Amino acid sequence: MPAVPDISPAETWEALKSDPDAVLIDVRTDAEWNFVGLPDLSDLAKQPLLIPWQVYPSMAVNGAFPDHLRKAGLTEANRLFFICRSGARSLSAGMAAQASGFPHAFNVADGFEGPVDAEGHRGTVAGWKATGLPWRQR
Repeated sequence: MPAVPDISPAETWEALKSDPDAVLIDVRTDAEWNFVGLPDLSDLAKQPLLIPWQVYPSMAVNGAFPDHLRKAGLTEANRLFFICRSGARSLSAGMAAQASGFPHAFNVADGFEGPVDAEGHRGTVAGWKATGLPWRQR
């Protein structure tokens, strides 16, 4: 099975813009969606699909993750772009999606917030927010 490729946030935005069947799947937790923010795809007439890869607060892997993708109406024809905080959980989610019959899985490199900066803060060095892509508080 091919590896899940990393794709930059800017390339993800362009793919979501140009492909009506491309979907951004945010695999972070409810707490992150509520307190950190969400990608805002309203300019593209889309919304991110919110399916946690790990369930808060136990952080156990969501065993029903592939089922949630199917219940959302996704098929093997969709290009799926997975995003988390920094790109680790989304890579795991993309690998699970591929293994479950979704061959067009991509990992959004550096995630929503990216790595920490010199002061220990996220969201300034790399990732969706630092790239300047639209986002909003929930």
